[in-house]
Amino acid sequence: MKFVYSDKYEVDIGIHVFPTVKYRLIRERLLNENLAKEEDFIEPPKPDLEDIRLVHTAEYLDDLLNLRWTSRTIRSELPLNWEIVEAYLLAASGTILTLKIALQDRIGFHIGGGFHHAFPEHAEGFCYINDIAVGIRKLQKEGLINKAAVIDCDLHQGNGTAKIFQKDERVFTFSIHQENLYPIKEESDWDIGLLDFTGDEVYLNHLREAVPKIIKEHQPELIVYVAGADPYKDDQLGLLRLTKEGLIERDKIVIKNALDNNIPIGVVLGGGYALDLMDTVEIHFNTAKVCLELLQEKVEKVNE
Repeated sequence: MKFVYSDKYEVDIGIHVFPTVKYRLIRERLLNENLAKEEDFIEPPKPDLEDIRLVHTAEYLDDLLNLRWTSRTIRSELPLNWEIVEAYLLAASGTILTLKIALQDRIGFHIGGGFHHAFPEHAEGFCYINDIAVGIRKLQKEGLINKAAVIDCDLHQGNGTAKIFQKDERVFTFSIHQENLYPIKEESDWDIGLLDFTGDEVYLNHLREAVPKIIKEHQPELIVYVAGADPYKDDQLGLLRLTKEGLIERDKIVIKNALDNNIPIGVVLGGGYALDLMDTVEIHFNTAKVCLELLQEKVEKVNE
């Protein structure tokens, strides 16, 4: 399996809850546990601003590229410098590549991306560029897909993604998240807002019902899976209280349903803010491990 990754994703954002070092640590663990080789990691190409303009407005991008604090950029909770902007542009390019790999190899895995709070006209949260939307729009523009589904299992609702695709019947947006928490909610095609302290059982039962229904009724040609690590019980920003075992089962539900229905799936990481950084790294690593195991099972069945 190929992993899209860049060293440039690790940027200095000062003392902050968002650990950009996690990307490098995930890569290192995949190598250390012999689940990937150096040649399995692919550097995203230089971003094309025309791709970014498929989603984001000219005014917002002009502010962003010129590092101007305005009403459009100031809603981000990150510093604004070129190193950070470049990382977000590159992440969008990385998600485009990830989705194209998924079309070819069944699964594409991005050690990055999932910046679902960015709106067309402004930044929000820890998100400057909505790489999910850019990736889908790029593949649609090139005629590689028509219909897609976003299955967002981050702790927070994917409000920017929901807003971008609200009037587009070709893209089904689904978000399962903690309800009484940031952000101000937008309307996805299907939102499941969960109470604090929901835990594994209720969460997973919702997901077991939702994913097959989305696939059956919407019939997407591609799934983008936002595999946030932040529903975890020791996350600093949330109270859903899922265990690591529950998050592995979450991954299996989404990924197996995609593979069983022959739908390519692109995985992006989204958030993760555990008290212990290595818990966040392990949760993302486990998602990659589930992808590898289920893909191997699929290949073996095809070859029988």
